[in-house]
Amino acid sequence: MSFEIVESEREGVVILALEGRLTVGESSRMREKVNQVVAGGHLKVILDMKHVDYIDSTGLGSMVICFTTLKKAGGALKLVNLNKRNIELLLLTKLHTIFEVFSDEQEAVNSFFPNREIRRFDILSFVQDQEKDL
Repeated sequence: MSFEIVESEREGVVILALEGRLTVGESSRMREKVNQVVAGGHLKVILDMKHVDYIDSTGLGSMVICFTTLKKAGGALKLVNLNKRNIELLLLTKLHTIFEVFSDEQEAVNSFFPNREIRRFDILSFVQDQEKDL
């Protein structure tokens, strides 16, 4: 499966919908895209991970680099629509403490506006639900 990035904008927030496997061979494309977005003056970015079925260590590293790039520029990177496997990966690597994660795109967009109510993805509830299934 090829790796695709579809860019859209919602209320001044850039949404990068990723599709495919975020691996060593594809991670640089995501970093380049985020660098282009930042160079264009956009500092509010959401990675929509709905169609990312696999992330390797290089992919995770690239996500952290993108997060750092935006933070240094005065912006923020947030994640939305992670599947179970990718949520577990964030938990295993403790990256859930760095990234803000949302289950709904509008909630992620709202998080960039301090006067709006938001509902973050509840990692603790996710873990508890997984333990019930064992």
